[in-house]
Amino acid sequence: MQRRTLIQAAAGTAAALALPHLAAQQEWPTGPVRIVVGFPPGGGTDALARVVGAKLTEMWKQQVLVENRAGVAGVLAAEYTTTQPADGSVLLMAHINSHALGPALQPKLKYDAERDFVPIVLVGVTPNLLIAYPQQKALTVPDIVAAAKAEPGKVSFGSAGAGSAQHLALEMFKLAAKVDVIHVPYKGSGPLLTDLIGGQIQYSFDTMTAATPHVKSGKVTAIAQTRARRAKGHPNVPTMQELGYAGFEATTWYGLVGPGKLPAAVAAKINRDVNTVLAMPDVQERMDTYGAEDGGGTQEKFAAFIKGEIAKWTKVVKEGNVKVDS
Repeated sequence: MQRRTLIQAAAGTAAALALPHLAAQQEWPTGPVRIVVGFPPGGGTDALARVVGAKLTEMWKQQVLVENRAGVAGVLAAEYTTTQPADGSVLLMAHINSHALGPALQPKLKYDAERDFVPIVLVGVTPNLLIAYPQQKALTVPDIVAAAKAEPGKVSFGSAGAGSAQHLALEMFKLAAKVDVIHVPYKGSGPLLTDLIGGQIQYSFDTMTAATPHVKSGKVTAIAQTRARRAKGHPNVPTMQELGYAGFEATTWYGLVGPGKLPAAVAAKINRDVNTVLAMPDVQERMDTYGAEDGGGTQEKFAAFIKGEIAKWTKVVKEGNVKVDS
């Protein structure tokens, strides 16, 4: 009898100790949540973060804020996130720049893209769009190549920064087309697009997410896209592969991650809720418009995806001897 009483008492104590922990998980979030974006407002990463954040605000009954921390093609935002509390109050909209290109290009990064973050969910994968200032004479890929060969080092292409997805897509194009052009780095797609629309630069392999609104409004011209298949949102824009550049695939992707010690229960809840958001018809419509496809799935799927991207771009950087100032 005494032994049974002790067991019951111990079980009761354990249950009592567990209750606050379980309640905390069920109540999360108990305050505002910040999604850190490594680029200024107006770019693709910012746009998708705001779409997802607005829906999570409704779902969680807590404000989900987008915090823009631009610099080093998204790397500064990733560094910052590793220093924040690992309680779910700060998340990062991870990006190909911070979690694949940065590790490939910058061996002295202050973080390990796999070890120092908890992958939560892939939000979307987009092609880049080769876009142009509409007043250019060369508005097809063959004409751009001809212009670049006629005047080596004079045709200008903007990017969201040295080492960015746009920069690496350009490097791939230079190798494939055997041309010499000017690379003009910016601190994000927002300022890049402002100058492209204003005619200060001629072209860019910008993210489809950032470029799409300006293509739809006629402020820029879409010439080609960079996935093997055409995105649903741009069915009339040919792929680089269709234009004769076999194997030309340079994507941009986005996904939520948290600091490395993010509790598993919190990460699992965010994964479930973002999957719910991504399945909403109005969100899916926005994603299709931006060209963001293949989002959602498990944490394990996203972790494997990141690992594969790091390996792929490390190989490209090495073979192309691509270097940026770190």
